[in-house]
Amino acid sequence: MLTEEQLLAAPEDEYMNEAQLAFFRQLLLTQAEELKVSLANAKEQLASFENEPDELDKASVEEERRMALRFLDRQTKLLPKIMESIKRIDEDDYGFCAVTGEPIGIKRLLLRPTATLCAEEKQRQELKERNYRDA
Repeated sequence: MLTEEQLLAAPEDEYMNEAQLAFFRQLLLTQAEELKVSLANAKEQLASFENEPDELDKASVEEERRMALRFLDRQTKLLPKIMESIKRIDEDDYGFCAVTGEPIGIKRLLLRPTATLCAEEKQRQELKERNYRDA
């Protein structure tokens, strides 16, 4: 199994070879398992919140519940993205921009293994969104 250092040091012409795909598959599988445990813990934590008679305690518990729900929502949305990334590995489509077909890049994939867009395309889309929001 490759290390991150070996991935980063690999020549460009070896981009998304079998060893690199195996590295990212394992990384994504590990993240999926960790996420499932995290989701179970967050659901358990939500279920354990009790109603507090004291107003100050009640406000504190409500804030904790709200934060736990936000966390749960974000994590729940991440799991399908991880599974989709694993599917792209299986289809030999992983690591390439869904819009331009250009390589996403090892550094970007190490930071965000579920990325489907290269940095340039992501910036273009964010700029469009900002322009629509500001208009």
